[in-house]
Amino acid sequence: MPDSRTDLAVVNYAAEPNSVELREIPRTTIKSDEVLLEVEAVGVCGSDLHMWQGGVSWEMTYPVVLGHEFCGRIREIGDDVQGWQEGDRAVSETSAIIDPRSPLSRRGLYNLDPSRKGYGALVDGAMRKYVAVPQRILHHLPDGVPYEHAALTEPCCVAYNAVVHNGNIRPGDRILVIGPGPIGIFSAHLAKIAGAEVAVAGLASDATRLQVAEKYGCIALTDGVEEWARNGDGLGCDGIIDAAGASGALQTAIEVVRPAGWISKVGWGPQPLDFSLDPLVQKNITLQGSFSHNWPMWETVIAMMAGGQLDVTPALGGIWPLDEGHHAFETMHNREIVKAVLTPSASPE
Repeated sequence: MPDSRTDLAVVNYAAEPNSVELREIPRTTIKSDEVLLEVEAVGVCGSDLHMWQGGVSWEMTYPVVLGHEFCGRIREIGDDVQGWQEGDRAVSETSAIIDPRSPLSRRGLYNLDPSRKGYGALVDGAMRKYVAVPQRILHHLPDGVPYEHAALTEPCCVAYNAVVHNGNIRPGDRILVIGPGPIGIFSAHLAKIAGAEVAVAGLASDATRLQVAEKYGCIALTDGVEEWARNGDGLGCDGIIDAAGASGALQTAIEVVRPAGWISKVGWGPQPLDFSLDPLVQKNITLQGSFSHNWPMWETVIAMMAGGQLDVTPALGGIWPLDEGHHAFETMHNREIVKAVLTPSASPE
């Protein structure tokens, strides 16, 4: 059983830019309905980069340990926990705190519960060696799924929600994904699995990430987006995943989606809209927001990973120990890779 020593953690201590650093923090303890998870791998999310850069549009608490994409091995079990044993491999969802009495939680939509508090923003996250996790958000991790892959379950679930649950893809559809970040790349992968013809649009500075999109069988675009979208009957794409978040991305999506088409908006962006939404009405477009995920999506994505249907390997650009996390942040920020993973348990005590 872990002792009461301190652990090294990646801490965001203020809202200003560059307010992320390694700190020694007290080792966490668990409640009766929680397990103590030894973190084997934790993904670096685009939201972590936003917090590092000091540009977030969501509620935060400071200081807070970053990291909400994580997995590991159970080292301690609370008195009320059932169905788990010490040594079990597990991957965790992000909703650290919810109101179980909320009407949304009772419907399984706890990801939309207004009182929800997520790891790495309002609750200390997993960029540290040990983290306390409620039993209700733990999923068994099959032996065949490596930890560094399992750490990417969360962004895959975000993409699954945007593409499968909130999208409407039929085999043969033409789907445009705007933004080749992790969510965009995994959204494109899932759209291909669903049988769509997929293009991923990005900037010239996204060249490396767009190469990853091509590895998933997608067309990479830095220009000619409208030409590709209208190829065929000239009416536009059947559906669009907006994984960029910038207002310009939404404007492009509205312009190139076909009448009666759909847009699934999963990207965040604080910029105000500076264009008319009238074409949304005129073209009878369905605009659907997409946020987070819930239990069934996690079980499906884990099964797809275990079965080899969903492959995160092309997107995994590097693995770093926790004490070299700044290199992972910088490499992702510079768009040299799609996804970075940290390994807290591999870092020195």
